[in-house]
Amino acid sequence: MTDEPVLLSEHTDSVLTLTLNRPRRKNAIDEELWSALGEALAGVGNDPQVRAVVLTGAGGAFCAGADLSGRRADRHPLARMQSVNKVALLLHELPVPTVAKVDGVAVGAGWNLALGCDLVVATPQARFSQIFARRGLSLDFGGSWLLPKLVGLQQAKRLALLAEMIDAQEAHRLGLVTWLVEPDEIDKFVTDLGRRLAAGPPVALAQNKALLNEGADRTMRDALASEARAQTINFATDAPAAFAAFNEKRDPVFTGEWAVK
Repeated sequence: MTDEPVLLSEHTDSVLTLTLNRPRRKNAIDEELWSALGEALAGVGNDPQVRAVVLTGAGGAFCAGADLSGRRADRHPLARMQSVNKVALLLHELPVPTVAKVDGVAVGAGWNLALGCDLVVATPQARFSQIFARRGLSLDFGGSWLLPKLVGLQQAKRLALLAEMIDAQEAHRLGLVTWLVEPDEIDKFVTDLGRRLAAGPPVALAQNKALLNEGADRTMRDALASEARAQTINFATDAPAAFAAFNEKRDPVFTGEWAVK
């Protein structure tokens, strides 16, 4: 037994790193960890000091999926799934960039937790599986929505129906990993990436993320209307400072503050 928290949180240089901390279970997510992760993600949306989020796992694994061994027998399965879905939506709709840092296994809901992030950095030792069918289950944590958009319908069916384990190189080839980085380099790589994202214009990045997420299911007319709305917001936020910095041949400093006086 240990009193160590199931979710570790570290806030450095406007980057919040959340570490799943159940290494003996390969960071499988039980009800306590689902709740802690949901609370942490909900807090990000209300904290202007957080401008990027990194999700990772402790002990050489990312996440072995949902831990079903300790589930409450008196809790209806639909209620459990609603808790899972709430976390998936919080991650998807988070207004700041998110990065998954993956080493070891990322399977089931654990893989979809990584895919729900905007960018995925993995080591060559990482392994991935939509393991649900092996357990007599169907996709969850947004996998049925994410996979076809990331790899196309046919490859999504391959991953879901065969539930095979694929290596990091195959995941990278399919576009499910953004960067492959050696284990002794990944910490520095993700730290630098987080700082770059945190230094960007927060309102414009939030608009970009929302536009891309929404655009997958909208017509061109809808997308253009959303782009016009977003650009209008940008013109009254960080864009004037960026234009001034460009004219003065210096780097801009983005604050996300309303610039119209």
